Amino acid sequence: MEIIKKYFPSLSYDQIGQFSKLGELYRVWNKRINLISRQDIKNLYERHVLHSLAIAKYVTFTEGSRIMDVGTGGGFPGIPLAILFPDVDFYLIDGRLKKIRVVNEIVEVLKLKNITAKQVRVEDLNDKFDCIVSRAVTSLPRFYNLVQKNLLISKQEDLNKGIFYLKGGEVIQELTLINKEVKVIPISDYFSESFFETKKIIFIPA
Repeated sequence: MEIIKKYFPSLSYDQIGQFSKLGELYRVWNKRINLISRQDIKNLYERHVLHSLAIAKYVTFTEGSRIMDVGTGGGFPGIPLAILFPDVDFYLIDGRLKKIRVVNEIVEVLKLKNITAKQVRVEDLNDKFDCIVSRAVTSLPRFYNLVQKNLLISKQEDLNKGIFYLKGGEVIQELTLINKEVKVIPISDYFSESFFETKKIIFIPA
């Protein structure tokens, strides 16, 4: 939890409480269902919570915005971002019902009123959102083709609107397959831990 306060020193009392509860909640649930790597649970705050919050170092979501987290799994990056932006509405989706059930249990314990979590495939969803976030659920070109129909189109480039995709490793070859101007933001610009050396935020404007 200290690593979150290190990079986000202006958290409210309620936010600190919510982030603090995440550790125990995920330890308990991870024994029942594999939400994240069982070997990685000790690195929850750095490799999952802080990694999710990297998006918030690049963009501040506008109050009242609608954000969709595609392939949320155990709730990343949606749950950490929803804690940080309590005035923004988050819609978390995943095709696996057992994971969505756990996400809803965590959301209820944390009393997060700005999250809706549903079992649904993005291919079957036609709702529109200001932004779409995700953590490397598939190749970037395939992801873009799947979700571009769900983006509200902005008439001018807006850093608050578009796709924010968390991805590690080499991305240049994938970017050449997207017929759109794409920005690559190294997460190491924000966080000094070695885990983030190869991690990036890929931003595709709406």
